[in-house]
Amino acid sequence: MLRVEDLDESLEWYQTHLDYEETGRWEADTFTNVYLGPEGMHDEGAKLELTYNHDDRTYEMGDAWGHIAVRVPEGELESYYDQLMDEGVDDYRDPASCGGRYAFVKDPDGHEIEVVQRDPDLPTWGIDHTMIRVADADEALGFWTRKFGYEHTGRWESDTFANYFMKPEGASKAAMAVELTYNYDGRSYTMGDAWGHLCVRADDLHDYWATLMERDAEEYRDPAACDDRYAFTKDQDGHEIEVLEA
Repeated sequence: MLRVEDLDESLEWYQTHLDYEETGRWEADTFTNVYLGPEGMHDEGAKLELTYNHDDRTYEMGDAWGHIAVRVPEGELESYYDQLMDEGVDDYRDPASCGGRYAFVKDPDGHEIEVVQRDPDLPTWGIDHTMIRVADADEALGFWTRKFGYEHTGRWESDTFANYFMKPEGASKAAMAVELTYNYDGRSYTMGDAWGHLCVRADDLHDYWATLMERDAEEYRDPAACDDRYAFTKDQDGHEIEVLEA
């Protein structure tokens, strides 16, 4: 979930440049949530939730949240990036500046969006991963492994930082990964409020929540506090995680 300051502008951006379709909407008295996904979205694919608050507030980006990443077919990164440039998207970090492996653009609110190359059989522009920054890699890996039963599916070590990728056990290639970024210099992060949360699916909300409580997850907003429609916990760094019944 990302918060946006102009819902119409944001919807036009994602629908025009990433070919996203609106898959659902929830209108409340004070805010609107709109759910989006790429055309031909996989059953295990992740949706993007845009939240627009009706009071015209502005947001601080912070640096604890990094980006979402969307997929394009392997070998076609430059052509898709050129397409985005032709459509008027701002040139933030082109493929050449990223070693030809990926690229970055920004949406109208400044949320960073990585463009990555993946299996051509996966839906183009599907969400590949969401990157969040963590202060302690061991704690973060333990959190996702113990609390949610996620598996460590990959890592990338550099001189100054490491990226760790986590997915639900048995998830398909189309499922979104959580990318945990750990910087070696011991820095701390500011959460900001432009970034909202991750959301995980549960077959049964109350059973899933009971398991989280047994595993000592933080009881941030339990199902009863959310009209038994969803619930929220937090990780060790304060990132909010919604649990939603599928």
